[in-house]
Amino acid sequence: MPSAQESPLFLPAPSPRRAWLRAAALGAASMPFGAARAAEPPRTLRVGIVGLGRGAAYIKTLLGLPGVEIAWLAEVDPRRLAVAMKGVEGSQKAPCRALPDFRAGLDDPHVDCVFVALPNFWHTPASLLCLAAGKHVYVEKPGSHDIREGEWLVAAAARSGRQVQMGNQRRTWMKDAIAALHGGAIGPVRFGRGFYYAARGAVGAAARASVADLDINLWQGPVPDDPRHDPRQLAHYDWHWFWHWGNGELGNNGIHFLDILRWGLQAEHPLRTSYTGGRYAFADAQETPDTGTAAYDFGHAGCEWVQSSSHPRAAEKPLAEIVFYGDAGTMAIHRDTWTVYDPKGVEVSQGTSSVAGTGDASHIGNFLDAVRGTAELNSPIDVGQRSTRLCHLGNLAYRTGTVVRCDPVSGAILDNPAALELIGRPRYRDGWEVRA
Repeated sequence: MPSAQESPLFLPAPSPRRAWLRAAALGAASMPFGAARAAEPPRTLRVGIVGLGRGAAYIKTLLGLPGVEIAWLAEVDPRRLAVAMKGVEGSQKAPCRALPDFRAGLDDPHVDCVFVALPNFWHTPASLLCLAAGKHVYVEKPGSHDIREGEWLVAAAARSGRQVQMGNQRRTWMKDAIAALHGGAIGPVRFGRGFYYAARGAVGAAARASVADLDINLWQGPVPDDPRHDPRQLAHYDWHWFWHWGNGELGNNGIHFLDILRWGLQAEHPLRTSYTGGRYAFADAQETPDTGTAAYDFGHAGCEWVQSSSHPRAAEKPLAEIVFYGDAGTMAIHRDTWTVYDPKGVEVSQGTSSVAGTGDASHIGNFLDAVRGTAELNSPIDVGQRSTRLCHLGNLAYRTGTVVRCDPVSGAILDNPAALELIGRPRYRDGWEVRA
């Protein structure tokens, strides 16, 4: 297996139609991208969208932004693809292609960006293919299925010279709140907490009729079969709760909160990571915990993410999604607003983000402006993957039943053979290969 520094590409079996898949494409993709003058109208960008579950929301957002044309949509579920195509064709004049396999759209030299909204196990492989084809990439959170893939993606992005942004929108929505926090709103910050409460039901009970026509071979891509589970019973959503394909609630929702907690605490790698919890709500097929707490010690400060996926805990009513505790008080942040309290719990002030109410448009718009050369990314992939690593560490702590200790500078896992065995997928699907 190549090292992280070799920045591998996940490639299908060689095909004469896909010369763009060669690793040499990374070199061609590294040409500097010119900056546009702010006074000019936005340069029109042509984009492709891969995966039309979460990607369906991208369509609506992109069609509402200036200077954007959707060049193609790709989806392995023909029903989803047909519905999405109708929406695009009725909303823009430019033609849009329908692709069952997104790789067929990567050799279009007129496509600037690709939005990757596939399941977690596809995030890094698809992004690497897009970078090899010279495209800028917006990839959904968490951006990687495991620690090793995250390192590969960060290295490939750096080598490509392209813009790669992760879809953790709170990096844009909460930017003003974190600026206030770092400006001393509650003094030195000692701890942070994030909350996710939901009422998810049992998992994996029966196949879903909506995925009957799914190309399951392409849906899994470079990931090998798992004989214990029928993937048709898990698409389009329940794959989240099985380690072979997903990352549990930590990788599904925890990334949003842990990203802001790490940012607010001005922390990098945790010294210690633990997870206390389990499968409590249902005796079902799910492998990942539905209830628990992931805790992180950074030395100068700490944080925890509290998860209750199958019980809404309505009586608790936490202050907000994310709460920081400092020497001079408490800051509670909910999406694009925040409230500051003094040490006695008395409200001191409130704030509202400059992008309040914009939803996905502000974060996606930031990515598009960065591609045009008129902005800096709010969540470049190296920053995003530092936060995603917290999710992976929390899952490693749960799966191994250990406290995972890391080097505070490099982030390397220390003295934990059980955790080290799980930092990457042991193999990929036959017919795919990894090339540096």
